[in-house]
Amino acid sequence: MPNTKSAAKRVRYIAKRTARNTAIRSSVKTAIKRFNAVADAGDVEQAKERYRMAASVIDKAAKKGVLHKNTAARKKSALAKRLHALSQSV
Repeated sequence: MPNTKSAAKRVRYIAKRTARNTAIRSSVKTAIKRFNAVADAGDVEQAKERYRMAASVIDKAAKKGVLHKNTAARKKSALAKRLHALSQSV
């Protein structure tokens, strides 16, 4: 339990930030799963659209500080690599 008024406020603030970060991190995972599902199906055009959406969500998460910029770059790179391989195979 917090001992001071400011510590109590920090506890409330951290709870809000944790909820926000969890929601954003979840949306990143969902976007990646949606891209992977379309990529598994082999639909290149749909995969390109899902890649754009996933990259946007990842960039927003990095901008808000939920993901480190290098983590965001690594995730986008892995998706781009998969998209390129998919488009080459067709």
